[in-house]
Amino acid sequence: MEDLKWKEPLSHSLRRGAGRAMGDFSMIAEGDRVLIGLSGGKDSLVLLHTLSEFRRRSPARFDLAACTVALRGMDVSILEEYCAAREVPYIVLRHPILEIIESRNERSPCSFCANMRRGILNSRAREDGYNRLALGHNLDDAVETFFMNLFRAGRARSFQPKLHQTRTGVTVIRPLIYVRETTVVAEARRLNLPILLTTCPWAGRTERQRTKAMLDTLCGEVPNLFASVVNALRSLDTADRWTEEERG
Repeated sequence: MEDLKWKEPLSHSLRRGAGRAMGDFSMIAEGDRVLIGLSGGKDSLVLLHTLSEFRRRSPARFDLAACTVALRGMDVSILEEYCAAREVPYIVLRHPILEIIESRNERSPCSFCANMRRGILNSRAREDGYNRLALGHNLDDAVETFFMNLFRAGRARSFQPKLHQTRTGVTVIRPLIYVRETTVVAEARRLNLPILLTTCPWAGRTERQRTKAMLDTLCGEVPNLFASVVNALRSLDTADRWTEEERG
C-alpha cells in the first residue's frame, strides 16, 4: 500500500538546489527521454521524487522512467509501488554483479559494481531510446570524489554534473549535485521514502566511508570547505598548473 507522503511536493530547499543545478548545466530540455538509475537508496529515491515533480511543473515536456539493476537478494516490490505512486514507468534488470565480484576476488568491489551498473544502465537507456541517464550523486559525493582522486591519483577532479558519452550517445546528468547529503536524508525521512536495506557485503568498509569521516573532521575546522571545492572545480585554470615554463 502506497504512503500518502509519496504524493507530497519537495521541500523548498531541495527544489531550489536541484532546479539551480538543472538550470546551470542545461540538464533537461524539451523532448528529452530521461532514465533514472534507481538503486533504492536515499539519493536515487529523492532524485526520482525531484524529477517526477519537475516533469509536472516544467514547461519543457520530457519522458521519465526508472531502472533498477537488482543485485542478489534485492526485493524491489516496494520500489514498484513507489514508482507507480509517482506515475513513473519502472524497469528491473537482474544481474549477478556480486557473484562476478566474488569469483574475481575483486580488490575494489564498490568501484567495479558502480561501473558495471552504470554500463548496464547506459546500454538499456540506449536500447530503449533514452538520451539522458539521471544519477543520484549529491554534493557530498562530488567533494568526496575530489579528495579521493587527489589522494589516490594526484588529480584535482571529480565527476561532471553533465557528461555526454559519445560511445552510447547518452548524456549522464546529476540533478542533485548542489544538494548536501543532510538535505537528502531529511527529505527522504520527511517523505517516508521506501529506502531498501543494502544487500552488499562490503557496505560500510570502503575508501569513500573513510574519506567521508575525514571530511566530517575537516568541516569542523574549515566551515566553507565544500563551497571552496565547488569553486575550485568550476574555476580550474591552466594558469594554476605547475609547468616548466616560467610565468611573469
